[in-house]
Amino acid sequence: MTEKTVVPFQGTPEQEAQLKEVIAKHHDQPGGLMPTLQEAQGIYGYLPIEVQRMIADGLGMSLSEVYGVATFYSQFSLTPKGKHKISVCLGTACYVKGSDKILEAVEAKLGIKSGECTADGKFSIDSCRCVGACGLAPVMLVDEDVYGKLTPEQVGKILDKYDD
Repeated sequence: MTEKTVVPFQGTPEQEAQLKEVIAKHHDQPGGLMPTLQEAQGIYGYLPIEVQRMIADGLGMSLSEVYGVATFYSQFSLTPKGKHKISVCLGTACYVKGSDKILEAVEAKLGIKSGECTADGKFSIDSCRCVGACGLAPVMLVDEDVYGKLTPEQVGKILDKYDD
C-alpha cells in the first residue's frame, strides 16, 4: 500500500474573508449550502476539511452534512488541483487502445496516483470517462491541450514541457 500524497492546506486571510462574505450571503437562504460550496471551491480551488468546517460553523450545520454534500456531487473536489491539470480518458475507445497504460505512465512519472496532486502543486491527475475525441484514442489532456494516439513512452516528454 502506498502512502497518499497530502498537500497541506494553505488558505490566506484574504480567502477566509471572502469565504465569510459568501457564508453571510447564503446563511438564511434555503438550500444555501450548494452555492456556498460552489463559491468556496471557486475561492480555494477545492474544499479541504478546514473550509468545510468554516462552512458548517457559519451555516449552523454539522460538518457531516457539509461533507455529505461535498462528496455526493462530482463537481466538488476535496483535494487540491495542480497548476497543470492532467486528465486521462478511460472511456471505452481510449481504454481499448491502452489508456490505462497511459495513466500508469503519468502516475509513475509524477509519483502520485489519480486524484492526487504533486507536493509542489505543479501537477494533478484525474481520469475521465470520455473527452469526445475517440478517433484520437488514447487521449490525455494537460490543461486545455489535447494529446492523442499516445503511447506510454511519449508521456514523459509531454509532461516535461509543463515542468516550469
